[in-house]
Amino acid sequence: MTLARDTLLLARRSLIHALRNPVWLFVGVSTPLLYLALFAPLLKHYIAHGNVLDEFLPGILSLMAFASGSGQGFGTIFELRAGVIERFRVTPASRLAILVAPILASMLMMFVFDALLVAVGAAFGFGVHWLGLLVLAVLLGLLMMMWAAFSIAMALLTKEISAFAAVINGLNLPVLLLAGVLLQISVGPEWMRVLAHFNPLYYVVEASRSLAAGSFGSDHVWQAFAVLVPLCALVLAWATRVFRTAVA
Repeated sequence: MTLARDTLLLARRSLIHALRNPVWLFVGVSTPLLYLALFAPLLKHYIAHGNVLDEFLPGILSLMAFASGSGQGFGTIFELRAGVIERFRVTPASRLAILVAPILASMLMMFVFDALLVAVGAAFGFGVHWLGLLVLAVLLGLLMMMWAAFSIAMALLTKEISAFAAVINGLNLPVLLLAGVLLQISVGPEWMRVLAHFNPLYYVVEASRSLAAGSFGSDHVWQAFAVLVPLCALVLAWATRVFRTAVA
């Protein structure tokens, strides 16, 4: 009960703080819509059958989960500078709750943005399979949790925004390019297709397209869960240990 109560209170704090930043809300809403408006039309020659959004939009949902998670460390850096982490050291709040609460608050906002994106996509022909999207939401939550935990742990280890940004930005580009978010990795050379299998985001992107189409029996779906569940648990355990040391 203490963990649940602490998590709820701290998540509420993080959510209120986010809602007070209208610029962040505007960027969070507008960025995926710009992808739909300015990039999706370029893919018409690569999609032989069906609506281009059926292939493109699920990848953007995965991209949003990845971006929402990897950006969490920047908030941790700001809280380190403001002395918030220092204040947490003298509180009786669960250290796990302190780590997880802001992630859950950001995840809630991410799902709101996802719902808006699906609604806009549906208006332009995206086929909505509700059960598939619900299963996809679980995968997106796991992906976001994993990257957010990694991002926060790296922020606590580097403790400096330029070093942290260098690490995150250095990882973001290869991870995104080897995931097939914007263009399917199948159009790339064989060596890229091999490297993609070492990228957890790749599995989520492939599963997202299957689930969005209502295909639950696809190998991509069980492979994504087989990769994401243990990986998320390992990263979260490591991040919790780092956080407990920082807030000891």
